[in-house]
Amino acid sequence: MSPLTAPGRRRAALAGLAATALLATASCSGADTAALGGEPADAAELKLTATTPAAHGQRDQVDWLLEDEPDSLDLDTQGSSAGRVVLTNVCERLYQLQPDMSIKPFLAAKARTPDDKTLVLTVRDGVTFHDGSALTADDVLWSLRRHADPDMEQADEFGNVHSMRKTGDREITIRFKAPDALFTKALAGDAGIVWNKEQVTASGKEFGTPGQSDACSGPYELTGWKSGDSLTIEAYEDYWGEQPLTRRVTFRWASDSAMVNALKTGAADGTYAESPNTASALRGAQGIDQHYGPSTASLVLIPTARGGLKDPRIRRALSLAIDRDGIARSGYGGLVQPWATPVGSGAWGYEKPRFAAAQKKLAALAPATPTAETLAEAKRLVKAAGAPTEPIVIGTDSSQGRTVVANATRAALQRIGLKGQIKTVPTAQFEEFYSDPGARADIDVLVGDWYISKADPMGFYDNGLSDSSNNWVGFKDATYDKLVHRALGALDDTRRAELAVDVQRRFVDAAVWIPLGQVPTALVLDDRLTGPPASQSYLYYPWAALLGPKKG
Repeated sequence: MSPLTAPGRRRAALAGLAATALLATASCSGADTAALGGEPADAAELKLTATTPAAHGQRDQVDWLLEDEPDSLDLDTQGSSAGRVVLTNVCERLYQLQPDMSIKPFLAAKARTPDDKTLVLTVRDGVTFHDGSALTADDVLWSLRRHADPDMEQADEFGNVHSMRKTGDREITIRFKAPDALFTKALAGDAGIVWNKEQVTASGKEFGTPGQSDACSGPYELTGWKSGDSLTIEAYEDYWGEQPLTRRVTFRWASDSAMVNALKTGAADGTYAESPNTASALRGAQGIDQHYGPSTASLVLIPTARGGLKDPRIRRALSLAIDRDGIARSGYGGLVQPWATPVGSGAWGYEKPRFAAAQKKLAALAPATPTAETLAEAKRLVKAAGAPTEPIVIGTDSSQGRTVVANATRAALQRIGLKGQIKTVPTAQFEEFYSDPGARADIDVLVGDWYISKADPMGFYDNGLSDSSNNWVGFKDATYDKLVHRALGALDDTRRAELAVDVQRRFVDAAVWIPLGQVPTALVLDDRLTGPPASQSYLYYPWAALLGPKKG
């Protein structure tokens, strides 16, 4: 995502919709989870690890569950998490996101920056697509230009690109309008997928649908897709890298209780649980391991400029008064952690100690549990703001997780002398809040959720820019805008982290959005298996290649 451009702001909104899908099924309270046989987690004790213990030996077949059947395996036209979970094992990118959320050059064997507005990529030699043809610089350039097409999902990532040219037999040179610190991170995502030009062209509009080739070069190849039933990938025998441990993965799809039952009975070997309630319902189940890893996903309150929350003092007061720990325990089975920033720790793909320290400092502005002191300060802020009398309208749907957040928000308002009113809409209509200003014309704050695709906090904080379409409350701060643009152009990680911490503090202090909790990745696995990453990297890293038996 390039937050310097209008398409970049559009992309951020789409990310919010994706996060809505990510969390919309979080519909079990702690009590509901217990009824299903799960054991609520203690969010304070939840340890996040990016990896699982290494596997030993091979496995012939694994059955894996998705929340939904992929709409398409062409992530340029229809990017869904279900398709991405499959395709990340099949297709490769110019850069690769690692389990620890760092990135490294991948199909680009080398990368150099002769100046701060130029990126030169050396295309890896010896790589073949699944049809046996060699990957070339022409394929890379064609793929980049396809991603950059305005009608494609990744077009916004190229808004700062001035030119892309083949400058050698295995060399691509990209020139930027201004320094772009996040572009290589985009190349570790869907903007960096390298397609087989001939295969994609031959498939035409049918590319990515059942019966078509995958047009990729990864450790697995697509060998079958029975629409409505299953999808199968198998190890590609002529893969240029190490052979995967699991030889075949069959994907099927189920949701809610069907997924829980399939994992409990052994009908499926594992899943990356997209909703916290699924993982929570399986806690303590015999024969199942769970691993929790860093993610960029978060729960947030997104205020609008309609009513009392347009005053930053009221927003700060609400942030001080809300019970984040209660939300985590009651709404999400303890698998959401109280959090003081609007982006999860999976965004810390570099300078982790610096970001961790900054996160802890901000807990004073966004406490896990309100205290007498924080409530007194919140009431002082409300009084200074003139104590508005009109009810603050809270937009939500009827899912249990969001209902818990909405009720907690209303209770927090009441604690500081304000009125709260909940407006509940159907889930399908709820998604319109993100994209349609008219849909949120009657609400003052949205019970929201969000994630970013890049492991860099600066992939989020463009949402606070004065001209951002996601800055619903109308926050305007020229210093903030200047710092954001400076950070987005800071190619040095240390300098960018310094700027990001400053930007983050200003965003949270102004309560442009009000952070509530971070949502870890949850890997649910047959306890005889191990190896895949537990972090959000599973959306971009060939996780199945590491999946295999435990030692012994």
